[in-house]
Amino acid sequence: MAIKNYKPTTPGRRKMSTLVNEEITASTPEKSLTVTMKKNGGRNNQGKITVRHHGGGEKRKYRIIDFKRNKLNVPGTVVSIEYDPNRTANIALIQYLDGEKRYILAPKELEVGAVIEAGENADIKAGNALPIMNIPVGTMIHNIELRPGKGGELVRSAGSSAQILGREGNYVMVRLSSGEQREILGTCIATVGVVGNEDSSLVKVGKAGRTRHMGVRPTVRGSVMNPNDHPHGGGEGRAPVGRKAPMTPWGKKALGLKTRKKKQSDKFIVRRRNGK
Repeated sequence: MAIKNYKPTTPGRRKMSTLVNEEITASTPEKSLTVTMKKNGGRNNQGKITVRHHGGGEKRKYRIIDFKRNKLNVPGTVVSIEYDPNRTANIALIQYLDGEKRYILAPKELEVGAVIEAGENADIKAGNALPIMNIPVGTMIHNIELRPGKGGELVRSAGSSAQILGREGNYVMVRLSSGEQREILGTCIATVGVVGNEDSSLVKVGKAGRTRHMGVRPTVRGSVMNPNDHPHGGGEGRAPVGRKAPMTPWGKKALGLKTRKKKQSDKFIVRRRNGK
């Protein structure tokens, strides 16, 4: 998928780029697989903002994606490759032999008319899903489960992939795109291939209005606020932070403070993404 650059006819067009959607074959989604999304502007049931910078944006419907891939041993044909406004990856509409339709994440090089399948004995080709214990070492995978039957949680964004490094007992060693190496239970299902639409990260937004279309509201620096709004605020003219460390709007350390809570899955991390 190529990147389209525009001539600088206006300040907003200067340096703006978009994707040339050559892979996409359908402009409207499957109606039976869409649901309405309700916007809350980052506010809770009391009307208070709990998530900043949310609001506005284009109306869109959610496409129900089959992350579990639990339609086992039933071949399906790729009907179309579609754009999904809710994620960076494209999605593929699959029609199975029994007539059921489902959306999956579209892997790289998956084309309309291709036949895919999920199951223990599925072929090792892009779009097929099978337990990671049955996938050969060195294969690139995506949409990886962490618990059997829960559905894919890892490696779902455009252009991302993980690689199987080896097996040890009931577990499989996987290297994620961040560089982290972790053990995953061999019965967890993953999809073969690399997630498509890899040029998505190269798009330059170009103007502030385009981020508003995405539902993102402006981010304001703390140093230009009043001291009652932010710890960095106040003072005459431009002033440094004036504290031992940068702070969040709520007075907590913003850099260097570890916020990750202890998780049961931490014991399966063999090598962290920072190399430790």
